[in-house]
Amino acid sequence: MPKTRRACAELLKTEARMWAFMEVEGMPPTNNLAERCLRRAVIRRMKSFGTDSEAGRRFVERIMSVITTLNMQARPIFEFLVKAREAHIRGSQSPSLCPATLTA
Repeated sequence: MPKTRRACAELLKTEARMWAFMEVEGMPPTNNLAERCLRRAVIRRMKSFGTDSEAGRRFVERIMSVITTLNMQARPIFEFLVKAREAHIRGSQSPSLCPATLTA
């Protein structure tokens, strides 16, 4: 019974978000797009030897997220990474992952 109680408590915490697709026009009721976007990263992780450190795991998570985001926006990955590295070296603001329509 305690497991069921905990599961129900967790569901109640996110209840409002579960029904967001009913209130936000165009929001799909599934997470299929997110699952498809993660597929490449999951396959890479399964086929690789992994990483040896927490820092390595965080880097792989972040770079895969950046690559997926840029691919979805049809933006050049290498160009973004070069600009991000240059900004880091100069100590200036990194380029945004937000689409240009959101940053303008």
